[in-house]
Amino acid sequence: MSYVVNIILFEEFETLDVFGPVEILGRLPEIFKLNFISLDGGIISSSQNARIDTSTYDNKHSEESILFIPGGMGVREKVGDEKLINFIENISRESKYIMSVCTGSALLAKAGILKGKKATTNKRAFNWVIEQGKDIQWIKKARWVNDGNIFTSSGVSAGMDMTLGFIEYLIGREKAIEISNGIEYKWNEDREWDPFAELYGLA
Repeated sequence: MSYVVNIILFEEFETLDVFGPVEILGRLPEIFKLNFISLDGGIISSSQNARIDTSTYDNKHSEESILFIPGGMGVREKVGDEKLINFIENISRESKYIMSVCTGSALLAKAGILKGKKATTNKRAFNWVIEQGKDIQWIKKARWVNDGNIFTSSGVSAGMDMTLGFIEYLIGREKAIEISNGIEYKWNEDREWDPFAELYGLA
């Protein structure tokens, strides 16, 4: 099985939210085809001014697809962008799996994708994010959460732990360990381990 990973970018996305997971998924090019997209295509800049060339969305792929949403400073504005929210909702309907990192879950919440689901998010922004959607079971002390086909993670670097958890879910723990060793990253395998929940007064 192979997948197209539709990575939605917007101005002032968080660089590591995207490229930590991209490093991991990119280790399996025979399984994951990385597709950087935005509403209108063209150059999109991260909060750190990494400039990424994006395409417009094209659902004419023979492979199954994965929707990937990062967080970042730009989310604060984008939760009010009805066109982007509708864009995310429409793509989610065509996606086999949905993944968000950090405050990216606020965009999923706003689009109604997390309704009735368990999810988590950046702990420093937790109280703001949970205001973006109703009927969601927000998990305060979680590095990442998996509910059905939806994976959400805590802040920034937690996206790497979630993505390795996704690899474990899809392929197996051995492959996840192999990749984490290959990138010399110590995988935090315990999805319930999140010291930042305590740091920000949530635990």
